[in-house]
Amino acid sequence: MKRSKTTALLLMSAAPLLLTACQREQPAEAQVQVREGLYTSVQRCIEVTGEPDTCRTAFEQARQQAADAAPQYASRAECAQEYPAEQCVEQRTTAGHSFVGPMMAGFFLSQMMSGNRAGLAQPQAAPAWRDKSDGWLRPSGAAGAGRAALTPVAATPDRATTVNRGGFGASSRGRSVGG
Repeated sequence: MKRSKTTALLLMSAAPLLLTACQREQPAEAQVQVREGLYTSVQRCIEVTGEPDTCRTAFEQARQQAADAAPQYASRAECAQEYPAEQCVEQRTTAGHSFVGPMMAGFFLSQMMSGNRAGLAQPQAAPAWRDKSDGWLRPSGAAGAGRAALTPVAATPDRATTVNRGGFGASSRGRSVGG
């Protein structure tokens, strides 16, 4: 008798979870919005976002990452083949390694949004470099010399864009189970 009551209670408590997993529409609170921008200065970031502390923090994060993530060349001449010559300077990584590479020309700022305000997570920042063809590059996370460790980005500087990312169930929205 006890076993059948326990089983019934377990099944009843699991029913809302099963029904939630099968619903077709994603609840609004599960939507995650990410605002990302490419900024050429802290001042431009503040003008676009209206968040001085966030912009200053993001710039500082990017500045600290810049030498470690920058494309590395043995000489200024090699660097000047891909970047404006005046941007190619001698730099030093946090490990003390000296190299020639382009100076950081801007920074990316990514923020997760809750409703109309930022603040779900700590803002993420990354340095940005501008090449000779006026294209923007950001670190890809892969190790490599020169541009091998960078990813080209089609971003408009000094403008924030918002991207919706689905939460739970977003990948199954297009599929239906059992009719």
